[in-house]
Amino acid sequence: MIYLDNAATAPLRREVAEAIWPIMTRGFGNPSSHHRVGEAAAAVLASARARIAAVLGCRPGEITFTGGGTEGDNLAVKGLALGSPRGRHVITTALEHEAVLESCDYLRRLHGFEITLLPTDAAGRVDPADLATVLRPDSTLVAVHYANNEIGTVQPIRELAAMARAAGVPFHTDAVQAAGWLPLNVADLGVAALTLSAHKLGAPQGVGALFLRGRLSVEPVLHGGGQERGKRSGTENVAGAVGLATALDLAEAERVDLAPRLSALRDTFIAEVLATTPGATLTGHPVHRLPGHASFTFAGTGGEAVLLELERFDIVCSSGSACAAGSDEASHVLTALGIPGDLAQTAVRFTLSAGTTAAELSETAVRVREAVAAVRGLAG
Repeated sequence: MIYLDNAATAPLRREVAEAIWPIMTRGFGNPSSHHRVGEAAAAVLASARARIAAVLGCRPGEITFTGGGTEGDNLAVKGLALGSPRGRHVITTALEHEAVLESCDYLRRLHGFEITLLPTDAAGRVDPADLATVLRPDSTLVAVHYANNEIGTVQPIRELAAMARAAGVPFHTDAVQAAGWLPLNVADLGVAALTLSAHKLGAPQGVGALFLRGRLSVEPVLHGGGQERGKRSGTENVAGAVGLATALDLAEAERVDLAPRLSALRDTFIAEVLATTPGATLTGHPVHRLPGHASFTFAGTGGEAVLLELERFDIVCSSGSACAAGSDEASHVLTALGIPGDLAQTAVRFTLSAGTTAAELSETAVRVREAVAAVRGLAG
């Protein structure tokens, strides 16, 4: 099998499995329990927190463990907006993950917030100058993703965060897709909050982490026992936290060499698909793009039909965000870029991993041409 859907979820890394197995079988204590089994679990959790903080360049106390990227985005957007005394104005983009957009809609519907959507260019990139024009004295939060999951476009986060910081407005970035590919030092990025998800890195599903800077006031989304310093109630997933810390350590150690290597493979693959498949169009930015991400529309087809054809050749990829799989509606990301709905529904996304080879991508390019031709033949 050629697996090219790593943006949806990455296979569990062997090193991660080996790290979490002892925790699941012997270190199973509740870290809130006041006995030696619980205290041992608390120590393991603290170690995982410190390891993640080291990669992000922050203090361990600024890391909150969550149930994944969606919960992290919800806590960042709702928690920071509701915890701020400044006003009721949030700035974001129409290209954000549904977790951010739905959280903003919740703030609008139930709490009277005004939501401003920043424009992007045709490749999905925000111009920092546009942020300057919409920041207001009552702005409570700016939320712009680091890199888009559907089209791979990377945003100018440093410039955007600096502009928000100068105005005294917290800046949150969803870095779920960026982790392992792009720098994550939060001081260098200048962000006040940053979301991570374990299963994009080769760790288990169902765990994530949220960086929240210093003394930011955050209204909890989950209420209960007051774990995670009152920011996120619920018994912590100790094994998951260890898995995330291990996968993040590995990804950061490999990133400097891996990112340029996969960028080169990605560019060759994109060029082959565009050259050999009539009607193929690249979506997203051609340069400011995640190293392992290639996405296209194929006019005159259907994305799901192309996926089925590729699966006949044992090639696994995606028609867009895994979170919207099965929906009959066109991608909100692509339609926000001005791509017509019928064309947006022809989108196919290929996302690479460290193990992806040039031979696999060359075969995939050939099969893409055959799959697209087959689907068009059936449609005609």
